[in-house]
Amino acid sequence: MKKLVTILCALVISFGALAQKNEVKALEKAIKKEDYAAAKAALQAAQPLEGSMDDKTKEKYLYLKATALYAGGTCTDADLMKSLEALAQIEEMKKGNSKYQDEITELTDGMYAEYSREAQSAIDQNDNKTAAKRFEQIYRIKPSDTTMLYYAASYAVNGGDYDTSLKYYNELVDLGFTGIQMNYYATNVASGQEEVFNDERSRDFMLKSKEYNNPRDAMSTSKRGEIVKNIALIYVAQGKNDEALAAMSEARRENPDDLGLLLSEANVHLKMGDKEKFKTLMEEATKQDPNNAELQYNLGVLAAEGGDAKAAEAYYKRAIELNPNYGDAYTNMAVVILAGEEAIVEEMNGLGTSSADNRRYDELKDERSNLYKSAIPYLEKSLELNKTNINAAQTLVNIYGVLGETEKMKAMKTRVAEMEAAAGN
Repeated sequence: MKKLVTILCALVISFGALAQKNEVKALEKAIKKEDYAAAKAALQAAQPLEGSMDDKTKEKYLYLKATALYAGGTCTDADLMKSLEALAQIEEMKKGNSKYQDEITELTDGMYAEYSREAQSAIDQNDNKTAAKRFEQIYRIKPSDTTMLYYAASYAVNGGDYDTSLKYYNELVDLGFTGIQMNYYATNVASGQEEVFNDERSRDFMLKSKEYNNPRDAMSTSKRGEIVKNIALIYVAQGKNDEALAAMSEARRENPDDLGLLLSEANVHLKMGDKEKFKTLMEEATKQDPNNAELQYNLGVLAAEGGDAKAAEAYYKRAIELNPNYGDAYTNMAVVILAGEEAIVEEMNGLGTSSADNRRYDELKDERSNLYKSAIPYLEKSLELNKTNINAAQTLVNIYGVLGETEKMKAMKTRVAEMEAAAGN
C-alpha cells in the first residue's frame, strides 16, 4: 500500500510539473507572437501554479509575466506596477544574476524610453498631473534614478496635487536625496550661449564638431533645502504648521550650516505670519554670509514680501554695493521706493480745499516728486544693465512725464517703441 501511495505522489508531482511547463510554454508562445490578450489568458491559467514552481521554472515564468503585463507598452498603470513587482521578485531570487538578465535589461530600457516619451508629451501639453505620474513610474522602473522622483514631486506641485507631491518629497527625504551632480557645460559658437549637456560624453562629442567650445564642469547645488521648504509650505497650506516647522527643524539639525534651509525656515515663518521670527532668522543668515550679494538680494525680496520696506532697501543697497552690476537689485530697489507713492496719493486724495489742505497737498506733491527722483537712478541703471527691460523703460516714461522732463520722456518713449517692435518680431 505504501508503495502505491508513493507511486501516486510521484505521478501527482510529475503531472504538476508537466502542467507548469505547459502553461509557461503557452505564455511564452503568446508573447513571441506579441498576442498579449492570449498571453494574459495564459498568465491567468499559470498563476495558480506559481507557488509550487521550482526556481528555474519560476524565474522564467516571472520574466514572462512581467513581459505579458507590460504588453509592449499598452499596459495600464496597475499592470505596469505588477510587471515591476515580478521583475523585483527575480532580482530578489537571483541578485542580478538571472539567466534572463539581458532580456530584463532590454525590457526595462524599453519601459524607461516609453514612459520618458509619455512624460515629455504630458509636459508639452501642460498636463502636470500626468507628467508627475509618468516620472514616478520612470523612477519605479529604474530606482537608481532618484532625480525622476524629484521631477515627479515637482510636476505634482505644478499640477496642484499637493498630497501626491508631499508623498514623493517625503520619500526623497527618506532616501537622502540631494540632487547634487556634475553638470557638463559648453558654449554654442553660433549663439554664444552656454548650454548644459546630459553627460560628459555628449558634451565632448559636440566639442569635436567645433560647434561648441569653452567646456566647463560644475557641481550642481543641493536640492534638499528646496525639498524641505516645499514639504513645509505644503504643510502650511494644509494648516499643519507644527508639521511644517518640525520638517524644517529636523532638516536644519542635519545641516546646521545650510544657508538655504535657514532661508526656507524663515520663509515658512513669514507664510505663517510670524514676522519677528522671520526677522531673527534673516539676521542670522546675514551673519553667516555677509558678503554674498545674491543672499542680500534674496533677503531684500523676503523683507519686501514681509512688508518691511526699510529693511528691503538696506538689503538691496548692500547687494548693489557687493555687486554693482546686479540688475535685479536696481530694479527691485526702484520698486520698493515707488511703493511709497501709494500712501502719498491716498493722503492727497483725502484732502479738502482749505488753505491748510492746499499747503499739505503741495508738500505731498513735492514729496512724491522727490520719491520719483530717488527712483530714477536705479531704473536707469537697471535699463543700462538690461537693455530689454521694458518695464523699467515704461516706468521712466511715466516718471519723466510727471516731472515735466519732456525731452527725456520722448527719448524713452522711442526706446519703448523699439523694444515692443523687437519683441513683436
